Amino acid sequence: MLDLDSLFKLSYGMYIVGSKHESRFNGCIVNTVFQITPEPPMMAISLNRQCLTHKYISASKIFAVSVLSQDTPMDFIGRFGFRSGRDIDKFEQINYRPGQNGAPIILDNTITFIEAEVTESIDVLTHTLFIARITACESVDNNKAPMSYAYYRDIRQGKTPEAAATYHKVESKAETQKQGAGKMQKYKCLVCGYIYDPAVGDPENGVKAGTAFEDLPADWGCPRCRAGKDEFEPA
Repeated sequence: MLDLDSLFKLSYGMYIVGSKHESRFNGCIVNTVFQITPEPPMMAISLNRQCLTHKYISASKIFAVSVLSQDTPMDFIGRFGFRSGRDIDKFEQINYRPGQNGAPIILDNTITFIEAEVTESIDVLTHTLFIARITACESVDNNKAPMSYAYYRDIRQGKTPEAAATYHKVESKAETQKQGAGKMQKYKCLVCGYIYDPAVGDPENGVKAGTAFEDLPADWGCPRCRAGKDEFEPA
């Protein structure tokens, strides 16, 4: 038996991993970051091989990890977790600075950052495990708690992008049955790309199949990244 839900009991954090390639920066949300040894201090991160940040780390052999606080806005997470650096500049209007190794350190919503240099890369099917030597680390805000993946998923109702190491697809009955909403207009989230389909609704958040986008509650948010209705456009 392979009960993938049981894997949610593993402990993870919520981080932004940033890197550079030539003069460009990119970063993405990662939840698989861990320390390996205390002396010398070594760590590892897991990234999907299709991610642009993976390409940057593979080329530069450097990265920086920004540990996100528990109160990080969901649209901020959506920007780094559900958008691609191939389509937008994720660092536009974001507070950041290059670290000692040149990789970008996100300062917004960060409580700690770690800089590292890759010493070994291990290919694991769809992902790469980057093993790295920690070259610098510093606390930014000791008054805030770090966001755990469980808190993001269970309390903030955040979703997991398909590129994440912890992703597995769960289809609801509404998704498989596509109950009748005819040809009602679909809407696309500009933050993460989620498509609101009236034929499906959002049953996990109490929105029945057949509910038009215009009839969604004013405080309804994207089920994937929690962006508000004003971040949607006709699909």
